[in-house]
Amino acid sequence: MRGFEVLQPGPLSLLQDAGRQHAQHLGVSPSGPADMHAAAWANRLLGNRWGTPLLEVALGGLSLRCHCATWVALCGAQMAVSLDGVAQQNWSRFAVRAGQLLQLGYASSGQYAYLAVIGGFIATPQLASVATQQRDGLGGLHGDGRALQAGDLLPCAAQQLNGVQSVPAVFQPDYRQAPVLRLIQGGDAQIFSEHERNEFFARDWQVSSHSDRMGARLQGTPLVLPVLPESRQWSQGVSNGAVQVPADGQPIVLMADRQSMGGYPLLGWVHPLDLGRLAQCPARHAVRFAPVTLAGAQVELLRFYRFFGR
Repeated sequence: MRGFEVLQPGPLSLLQDAGRQHAQHLGVSPSGPADMHAAAWANRLLGNRWGTPLLEVALGGLSLRCHCATWVALCGAQMAVSLDGVAQQNWSRFAVRAGQLLQLGYASSGQYAYLAVIGGFIATPQLASVATQQRDGLGGLHGDGRALQAGDLLPCAAQQLNGVQSVPAVFQPDYRQAPVLRLIQGGDAQIFSEHERNEFFARDWQVSSHSDRMGARLQGTPLVLPVLPESRQWSQGVSNGAVQVPADGQPIVLMADRQSMGGYPLLGWVHPLDLGRLAQCPARHAVRFAPVTLAGAQVELLRFYRFFGR
């Protein structure tokens, strides 16, 4: 079958799509791309539908041998990309021919890059998705949650487009900057003292080295936890972007591979369009928070989905 042969997989390269959004009642993580913004642009450049399977490349170091003539797009973390040693542009699409060597260097800013191909990479869905979930052993190229390995073949169809296209510069984030993440306050926010809520927004936080696709752990002056009312002495369903505050007072933002339930107090939810920006932050990168209304976040998210055809 035609496709891309993996010569070097890099530290962590995972097949992802829009995720298992309809299996969370079974305790299954949704997975999907850590950075929805970059993944959506990679598929859009090729005319692919929302959630078409693509490759999430963490930190870079990926080498592929092309075995078909097609077009690919790369968006996300700043990585040097070359085709037979000739530099290509990030946040762009370009043609590849059979026999060519496609290489990604290591990220100089950001953490995740997304490599898409026309029509998407082909794999067998599990629970209606090919998204890789390593912890549960679901999805991916082999259906067992494994990351890509040397010798794997990523199947795809040979197709053609006309002309190189790039994402407008205004939509290309600068991952070197410290982001301001918008927070929709809710959950248990009202049982935190007003002082602690204000301090959460006033403080600088750093991304912990213990962060991963399940959660972004933050470090800073600890928050003082409230005493949960008796009616909240059990776990509840959680969603992407939920900001949990465990006993040490250091917030955790739940990400793509999160659990489906949790019992820690919740301050609210990070704006869905800001989660990708957080995912791109390496360890010790600074972040701050600012409040946003639920209505404002809904308007922006709807505009995003309409633009990308969800």
